[in-house]
This record gives sequence, C-alpha cells and structure tokens, in this order.
Amino acid sequence: MKKYISSLLVLVSGFAFSQTILNASSPEEFRQMRAENKQKVGDTIVDKTVKPLEYGFVDDKDILKSMFVWEIIDMNDKINQPYYYDNPDGLLATQTRSLYQLLLDAAITGKIQEVYDDENFVTKLSPEGIQKRLESVRVSDAAIDILNSGRQLTEQEKKEYTDIFKTTTDKVKVLKIMGMWFIDKRDGQMKYRPLGIAAMGPDPAVQGRTGPDGQPLVGADELIDLFWVYYPSARDVLANNFVYNRKNSSADLSFDDLLNARRFSSVIYKSSSGLGDGVIKDYIPRNADEQIEESDRIKEQILQMENDMWNY
Repeated sequence: MKKYISSLLVLVSGFAFSQTILNASSPEEFRQMRAENKQKVGDTIVDKTVKPLEYGFVDDKDILKSMFVWEIIDMNDKINQPYYYDNPDGLLATQTRSLYQLLLDAAITGKIQEVYDDENFVTKLSPEGIQKRLESVRVSDAAIDILNSGRQLTEQEKKEYTDIFKTTTDKVKVLKIMGMWFIDKRDGQMKYRPLGIAAMGPDPAVQGRTGPDGQPLVGADELIDLFWVYYPSARDVLANNFVYNRKNSSADLSFDDLLNARRFSSVIYKSSSGLGDGVIKDYIPRNADEQIEESDRIKEQILQMENDMWNY
C-alpha cells in the first residue's frame, strides 16, 4: 500500500510540474511560457532553466594520451536528422529548432559570444559580422547605370534591381565538430570533450553569379564554414533546447546531452595525428575512397588508445 501511494505521489508530482498544453489556459500562454522556458504551477511561474552538468577539472599531467579530431556531420544521414529538424511554432510537441538556427539566434542576440570565423578561434565575429557572412546584397547593372546618371533609385526600382542572397536554415545541412579524445589516468577512462562546432552552407557571395559563358561560377556549390562556436560557451543554450524525438514527444533530450554522448554519425576530415596540418584531403588528394579509409583508420587509432590503456 505504501509503495502504491508513493508511486501515485511521484506520478501526480510529475504531472504538476510538466510543461504541456494540458496546463495552459490558452495556446498563446503555452507558447510564451515555452519560449521563456517557464511553466505555470498553480498561480506561480517557475523558471525551468537548467545548468549543464559541469565538466570535471582535468590537469595536463592527468592526460595519459590524447588526440584532437575534426569531424563532419551530414544531416542528410538519417541518424543526424534530429539536428536538422526545425519546428519553432509546434503546439502539441516540444518546441524544437535546428541546431544551426539555435546557434545562429543565440550568436545574433549575444547569448553566445564566443563566435569565430574559423576553427583556429582567433578572429571573433560580432553579430553584424555574422550577418554579413550569411547575406549578400547585389544590385543589377541597370541600377548602377541609374545611379551613375545622378538619379536616385525609386522604391520600386530598388525592389526590381536588387537581389538578396541568404544562407537560410534549409540550406545548412552539414555541421562540423571539433573535440578531444583523451585518457584520464585518474579515472582510468577514455573521454571525449567537444570544443568547437560550426555550420557549413553555400557562400551567399557567389550564389547566382555566372561566368562569361553564362554558366554558374566554378565552386558556387561548395560549402564554406559560416561561423565557429567555442562549444563550452554554448552549453547553457544547448542544455535548454531540445532535440526532436519521434518516438516520444514528451521525452526531452537536449542538444548538449546528445553532443556530449556523441549520438551522431560523422566522418573525420582532420586530426592531430595526420601529416602536416592534419587535413586528410591535403595528404591524400583526389582519392575519396582512400580518404574514407584514412578516416576509418583514425577511428581505429582512437579505439586502440583505449585498448593500450590497459596494457600501459
């Protein structure tokens, strides 16, 4: 009987604190509470913001072996599609954003400030700088002729002769992640720590441009690094935003949970164990099959690090 009552209390408590449409007086209230990460318990508004689980301190002398790896996450891969799913206005399911849109919004609003132009994390990008990398405004030759004549463009002419090319969420289907594998000799464990994450998309500066032959410019379809985020600075945002879960819409899995648990499929394109700068395509050029084999070899090398730990 006591066990039954205890189970019932836990169940009731879970319902009382659940943030669902069942507890909202209107759809608008539900969306607002969800957007602000709050919930209504009786007449009280409760803040649901959580702090991510802190990483333990690791001293240099505690690292027995380590390797840095850079990986590509293709969101066309079925296992990676939760990172691409975007449902900002959903009502009956947990609000979810694509990982790219989530990082972009946080970077533009200043919630994430450690944003850089490349994987070396040297040159920081301001919100304005990020916007410039995602948008290209181009005026036609006809508009230039009008301006050269000394006349200003009318509002209708601005719309007619101006093209705006943007790299939007639907065009960003590839992510990069950089992290460190290491053996912590205090715990006797192999661990992974994500350090940086980036979004890749088409360069708006070359979209729509054609050569003298009228064909698109060479490389117009190539993807570029739009921006890099230093991962530890993004954990507060990632821990409070959730991934689409097709099996159970009430089971909240945060982006921080999934990335730290490495629940994604990836291909290594660079490592600290590679030749030169470690970029695979630089020391194995023009051979995609051998590049994939090298990526798999590096993965085996990481697994071997853990096996060697027990024979050290």
